[in-house]
Amino acid sequence: MSTEADALVPPAAPLYPPPPPGPPPAAGARPAARRSAAAAVCLFAGLGLIAGAAAGSWLTGGRPEPPADRAAYERGATVWRTVPVDELFPRSVHGDAAGPGGARRDWTRVGVAPDGDCRGAFDPPLAEALAPVGCRRLLRATYADVTSSSVTTVGLMVTDTGTSGMRELRERFAAERLDERAGLMPRPYAPRGTVAERFGDAQRASWRISVLTDVPAVVYSVTGFADGRTGTPPQPAARAVAPGATTAPAQAGLGHDATALEEAVERVFRRNAHKPGSGSGR
Repeated sequence: MSTEADALVPPAAPLYPPPPPGPPPAAGARPAARRSAAAAVCLFAGLGLIAGAAAGSWLTGGRPEPPADRAAYERGATVWRTVPVDELFPRSVHGDAAGPGGARRDWTRVGVAPDGDCRGAFDPPLAEALAPVGCRRLLRATYADVTSSSVTTVGLMVTDTGTSGMRELRERFAAERLDERAGLMPRPYAPRGTVAERFGDAQRASWRISVLTDVPAVVYSVTGFADGRTGTPPQPAARAVAPGATTAPAQAGLGHDATALEEAVERVFRRNAHKPGSGSGR
């Protein structure tokens, strides 16, 4: 119930008066706008960095090389100095199923060449193909099978290039099938006074070449008959071990010799390169 006196008394002012009508002052809007713009710039910059990283990874063929892999590759350049010769080239090698039809095979080392450079170690076409990666050191040994009817030289060429150089060489060997060309067979090492002393260029019958990329090395093998016979059409090991192969190198197991001995040396070298603390040099 209101009275005339009540009508004459003005209403009390509210404790929290509402803001004046209309849009907020422009000065209050600028900081928020600046913050929004800065956030947008950071967002686009971050997206750009991510996209750039992804593009870089795609262009280089995958993720960056892990430090452990880089360390193993670097050790591979010097580990040959610290690996005992009897470990890198064992005095005897045994394979439970390394021969034709899964037969057992045994080989005995008959000689180790002094380590040196690659001069004279390869025919000119193979020397030219390997030239881009350089030759830091060449190590070789020759084996005879248990019957002394076949002889095999295994070689380890430590290269003088980085991982990209090894990848390029491997890609070229695969694309051009350089490891299957008879004109690019490695040369044998024929130590005098052994069953392998007649193992010359004309006796080469099967071979294998592996370009590694996790370590700076090319590992190869070349095999032939110990009796010095010539005229055997050479055949790459990959074909000589294929089921149903009937060539002389295949039936004599020369492709199996080349494969088993090359893989044995490759395993030892890789194992030592990937082992921390090895390869400090002499």
